[in-house]
Amino acid sequence: MRTSIRTAGAVTLAAALLATACSSTETRSGAGPAAPVTLGNIRLVSYSGCDDMLAGLRAATAKNVGPWGLGGPPILYAEARSDAAAKVGGAAPPEHSTTNTHEAGVDEPDLVKTDGDRVITVNRGVLRVVDTATRKVTGTLKLVDAEQAWAPADLLVGGDRALVLFSGGGIIPYGAVAKRAPSPGPRYVLVDLSGEPKVIGSLTPDGSHVDARMVGSTVRIVVRSQPRIDFPDLGPDLSDNERTRRNTEVVAAAPIEAWLPKYELTSATGVTSDRTVDCERVSHPAEYTGTSMLTVHTLDLSQALAETAPISVAADGDTVYGTGSSLYVTSNPQWWWPRAVDPVIVEEAPATTPTVAATPAAASGLDPAPTLLPEPAPTPSDTPSPATTPKEPAEETEVHRFDITAAGAPRYVASGKVPGRLLNQYSLSEHEGHLRVATTSTAGQNSSSAVYVLDSGTLAERGRVGDLGLGERIYSVRFIGPVGYVVTFKQVDPLYTLDLRDPAAPRKTGELKITGYSAYLHPAGDGRLIGVGQEASEKGRTLGTQVSLFDVSDPANPRRLSQMFQKDSGSEAEWDPHAFLYWAKTGTAVLPLNSWTGTEQTNGVALVLDIGDSAVTRTGTIVHPKPKPVNDTRLAPYDPGIRRSVVIGDSLWTVSDLGLKVSDLKDLADQAWISFS
Repeated sequence: MRTSIRTAGAVTLAAALLATACSSTETRSGAGPAAPVTLGNIRLVSYSGCDDMLAGLRAATAKNVGPWGLGGPPILYAEARSDAAAKVGGAAPPEHSTTNTHEAGVDEPDLVKTDGDRVITVNRGVLRVVDTATRKVTGTLKLVDAEQAWAPADLLVGGDRALVLFSGGGIIPYGAVAKRAPSPGPRYVLVDLSGEPKVIGSLTPDGSHVDARMVGSTVRIVVRSQPRIDFPDLGPDLSDNERTRRNTEVVAAAPIEAWLPKYELTSATGVTSDRTVDCERVSHPAEYTGTSMLTVHTLDLSQALAETAPISVAADGDTVYGTGSSLYVTSNPQWWWPRAVDPVIVEEAPATTPTVAATPAAASGLDPAPTLLPEPAPTPSDTPSPATTPKEPAEETEVHRFDITAAGAPRYVASGKVPGRLLNQYSLSEHEGHLRVATTSTAGQNSSSAVYVLDSGTLAERGRVGDLGLGERIYSVRFIGPVGYVVTFKQVDPLYTLDLRDPAAPRKTGELKITGYSAYLHPAGDGRLIGVGQEASEKGRTLGTQVSLFDVSDPANPRRLSQMFQKDSGSEAEWDPHAFLYWAKTGTAVLPLNSWTGTEQTNGVALVLDIGDSAVTRTGTIVHPKPKPVNDTRLAPYDPGIRRSVVIGDSLWTVSDLGLKVSDLKDLADQAWISFS
């Protein structure tokens, strides 16, 4: 049996809406903060050769073998979904928004990109280029067959090149069904946009997609692979101890090829070559599991796809954060293990209404911890014996930093670790030579959160501020220069303000307690902060989407100035910030919104808000046409729900499965409809 653990993230929208209608996050209060974990430097070192590497990997992997092979019994996770392109010559493009990213100048993959002159989308396996002046589709490229329209894909664009990122495995290139098997892992397709779009190369790693970042025209892609070890089917009659012993023997006999990351490069002419990362390009920390390998591929979109200069680290990884000069990859071993789920308390909910635990999540991209639904209590015969019950890893997050200032492969700088687990990439922020990391630590029923300040050169601790949200966990984080904002939640939402000017003595300066929570925080000018999340009752039951405007001009006294609340609703922006648009010039905010009527989920609309200096007001909504029924059961149904929005000039463009609608930015009047049929 070969294990396969995907980087998963966001709760599905339907689950969020069900949770909004009938669930609660109220739980028993924690007794206090979790026990601290000692920080330390865990510098990576290279193997002396393939023999040294094989011995180390076998020994580390053997420690993590159990009766099911690697990783424990199968666990299902909800699947996650995670810039401006420079124009050479000609008139300046119209003023336009770009993808909502964590750091300025660092682009993140998303399903739509624009340079003002073009809107480029990838939708149901088809790439389209739309001219913004004529509002006509000028180029179309089918990348997978219609039967694979389910395949999630995102874009990165640089000049006249686009990189399409298919994050899931099992993808067959369009027109290659008869001659090529499905890819074992994600697939990255390089497309020339200078004329009619055409494929000019592809990268297919054997592993799973973690995330990618682009600075200038250079893309760094992070992939996680597991050992290719086939554990035998041992049948139901053996004890867990015997299963573990036999699986350990399989690991001890596995060759180095089982661990070395593999990938496939395809040229513009369709010639494919198989590649393997060399032993000398693999490093490892002092302690590692041997069950995962992180590989960073480097692609320059301005060049032909000839090589990707990969480097690998024997480590797990689930979150990527990038700046203009650094790439951080973090790993929390606890992430892979089932966590206790807070009991759900339903207030006046019908007995027939399904209950779903409501939790925030952030994207693709963002990379939040998965939502695990509680499993039925095992029967005595199912319960592992104490001798074979896997030991939970310490709840601490490893951080690896790479320097990406030079062309080609990134240069490893340092590694470190902090107690607790991250929520997503917004829990990390590099500022003036320091990395700030916000985590929640849990021990039994006790939990608390903290922010750690690390030296970015060594990743050694400089300072920390703790005891945030005792008995609660982090729901959102935002660092803006020397100030930090942390939202924790269980029954009420404390918004903490942090003074991080002195790295050695960070401190909490203010706290605001209100009902509900913000799952995403967005800066809105001097002294203002926008929060997108869920309103909740005083007992913690979520009630529907809320957008808050906070006054944080006085760090000691944060205040909520205004709130927009939509009962029984949910927004993709709560877990994927790419879905949120804030156009500061006009104070316009746009986010997808789906509602739950009690019997069905309504089609998603784009909710348009005006963010003033002291109030949030509803401007209106944008709706896309209803799709025609799909009679072919092999094809995924069309979703008319609006996913993204873009400002170009004085127009607001919205994107769904069905097409692009262009509306007047001021009064939302329809201007054009561009169908994807």
